[in-house]
Amino acid sequence: MTIDLRAHLSKILNETITKVSSVHGGDISTAFKIDTQINSFFLKLYTNKNAAEMFQAEAYGLELIGKTNTIKTPKVLACDIYKDSAFLLMEFIESKSPSPVDFKNLGLKLAELHAYTSEYFGLNQDNFIGSLPQSNATNTSWVDFYTLQRLVPQLQLANQKQLLSKTECPTKNQISNTLKPLFTDIKPSLLHGDLWSGNYLISKNGIPYLIDPSIYFGHSEVDIAMTKLFSGFGEDFYNAYHSKFPQDSNTASIIEIYQLYYLLVHLNLFGSSYYASVVSILRKYF
Repeated sequence: MTIDLRAHLSKILNETITKVSSVHGGDISTAFKIDTQINSFFLKLYTNKNAAEMFQAEAYGLELIGKTNTIKTPKVLACDIYKDSAFLLMEFIESKSPSPVDFKNLGLKLAELHAYTSEYFGLNQDNFIGSLPQSNATNTSWVDFYTLQRLVPQLQLANQKQLLSKTECPTKNQISNTLKPLFTDIKPSLLHGDLWSGNYLISKNGIPYLIDPSIYFGHSEVDIAMTKLFSGFGEDFYNAYHSKFPQDSNTASIIEIYQLYYLLVHLNLFGSSYYASVVSILRKYF
């Protein structure tokens, strides 16, 4: 971090910064813990051409989740550009490893978030999944939304990158025909949108927090599918969550189809190591 940026942040905080430490901030941005004599803060920096848009979308997601008064998110203090870098400044949450009770609370709080609903699927603005643009064009049909705003764009991108052949990519009609019998009576839930184990925190006093959201209104099982893709959530989490949102006979298939979206995203971001997983699901359902 430059001396100029440190001085700029001190003005925003109206506090003198006493220490700056590098911390893990995910795959995209550079992150720092900023200490003053009174408080600690979390700073993310990014120089990508879409950096400002990405941080604005993240800030909006954190604030919207926070406004539901269901599960907590870190308070956003500033989101701006300074010279060549976009930055997002938030409160710092001192975290701990989750206990079974913490996983239970996380599951219950996520269920509360998913009970927050809307008249449509999507969102009033687009955002990002990782560094990839994510369209949230609203729709009253979940089949149409998931087909047109989730699977089709990622399949097209994978084909453009020559990661999938045209014959490996199902058509819109093939996707819709598979989804219609599975996606019945689905109500919009406010989703985190990218809920892997690196995107939640348990504070030192046991309060669950969500971070790095890619929010929109969708099927609640989308978040559950992502939690199961790379593990990291205990059985106490799922038992608590499903006490509020029970599974049904189609859940196993639905989970795989939702995981397909995230696997396509990983294929497009990180390359062919995700090819086999993507093609396995494509062949099974389409």
